[in-house]
Amino acid sequence: MTPEDLSAAISAVVLGAIDEGELQLSPADVTDVRVERPRQREHGDWSSNVAMQLGKKAGIAPRAFAEVVQARLPENPGVKSVDIAGPGFINIWLAAGAAGDLAKNIVTHGTDFGRGDSLAGQHINVEFVSANPTGPIHLGGTRWAAVGDSLARMLEFHGAEVTREYYFNDHGSQIDNFAASLLAVITGDDPPENGYGGAYIQEIADEVMVEAMAIGDTDPLELPRPEQLEFFRERGVGLMFSQIKQSLKDFGVEFDVYFHEDSLHESGAVEKALEELKANGALYESEGAWWLRSTEHGDDKDRVVVKSDGSAAYIAGDIAYIRDKVERGADTAIYLLGADHHGYIVRLKAAAAALGYNPDVVEVLIGQMVNLVKDGQPVRMSKRAGTVVTMEDLVDAVGVDAARYSLARSSMDQNIDIDLDLLASKTNANPVFYVQYAHARATAVDRNAHEYGIRREDGFEAELLVHPAELELLAVLGEFPRTVAQAVEFREPHRIARYLEELASAYHGWYDRARVTPLGDEEITDLNRSRLWLNDAARQVLYNGLTLIGVSAPERM
Repeated sequence: MTPEDLSAAISAVVLGAIDEGELQLSPADVTDVRVERPRQREHGDWSSNVAMQLGKKAGIAPRAFAEVVQARLPENPGVKSVDIAGPGFINIWLAAGAAGDLAKNIVTHGTDFGRGDSLAGQHINVEFVSANPTGPIHLGGTRWAAVGDSLARMLEFHGAEVTREYYFNDHGSQIDNFAASLLAVITGDDPPENGYGGAYIQEIADEVMVEAMAIGDTDPLELPRPEQLEFFRERGVGLMFSQIKQSLKDFGVEFDVYFHEDSLHESGAVEKALEELKANGALYESEGAWWLRSTEHGDDKDRVVVKSDGSAAYIAGDIAYIRDKVERGADTAIYLLGADHHGYIVRLKAAAAALGYNPDVVEVLIGQMVNLVKDGQPVRMSKRAGTVVTMEDLVDAVGVDAARYSLARSSMDQNIDIDLDLLASKTNANPVFYVQYAHARATAVDRNAHEYGIRREDGFEAELLVHPAELELLAVLGEFPRTVAQAVEFREPHRIARYLEELASAYHGWYDRARVTPLGDEEITDLNRSRLWLNDAARQVLYNGLTLIGVSAPERM
């Protein structure tokens, strides 16, 4: 019996009491009946505060409401007994076997255990990373790669059709400065004021020249300067972005769509969207510029969309891009942005509203900074980028799994410090090692059990799984579907990682206190077989959870 099963049973009891006139309450009020694990085991297997939530609405004291539940709930075959604590907390003990049945349920469902359908029929566009093709992906972008891909996996797990999208910023002054920086290192000139440095600039520039010489038709240095810049712009951006895509692929992240910002301008999509907004009054002219009435949608000031010199501001592309996403079928467009983009939350919602969409079609998630620490000191320099630490630097130091796990296990709205020494260690203090080792250990137990001739198909007796460590492990396993549902609802992949650490702890504790294989000449019993089901259930949930955050589940370590 999972927490969801018990929640449904309590709801059914309350609805039955309403139907029979014992509770004066609207059935519509019986929603979100939650059960929790008590902090102290002696208070029951599960606890619910439903009486505290609904007692007042029913016009009775919470304890009187709880007494109605107490009288009816034990009729459910999965419930052994019900007690009332304090003003109306309902403590529940499960019947023998009701908890153990979960092990078989998990193994039977396999990779589908924990799957939900809360987003079935929805198309969600998740845009993340979207780093400018002017340099390697820095740590902020790396965090979004880990979090964004995990989020996409979770949304799909709950039934959504997900498009992973990378917004390719190939329009504007930053790209111009990138091209000028490439040209400068070849000609020996000073780089532009807002140019780019680092060894990668020399690498890209040299590669552009090698390709040019291989073709043999044109020496870019003999072209007029505007053509030189365009030559380095076109080829340099292509080479840089190829490196970015390869880095992401090596990190386990691939995108369905690489959307070019330039296409919005070249296709006329920006101009078309702005003309429509001018016509419907969402834009107004002042001081020679065109402004979006974003204050009407909660922004602190109206935003310039077309500058007084006639050029489009950055938000003009954002407006056209939102329209493009919706026209491609997105019901929700999720943007994962860095801490310096906090103002974009209201701005993008205002743009959606100006286009006639519900502002809630836009969701903006803001991520905070990532700091690396080694030997107790901050790591600040990259060998290749010169001024920032890149995705490649982190992966080289700790590997893909440790990098992804460490970036996904903290709430995205928190600054995080990543201890490189800890993540490179093979100890239980390293959270990714601790979780992966639990999966590897469970796989080893399964292998050993088969060598002993213990097979799941030969029997399962749920009521034998009554050891305190088994009940604790089963309780944690039962939380997985709800944990995933909450992670999906709140867009918080870190809930999965933290849950996995709790599960790993419960599994390691059970492993130390209960054996699957017999000792010496002991005969194989139903207890051995039933414990193998439990072992394999834990292994399955560890696998499912690790997969959701894009981390491997090794079978040996």
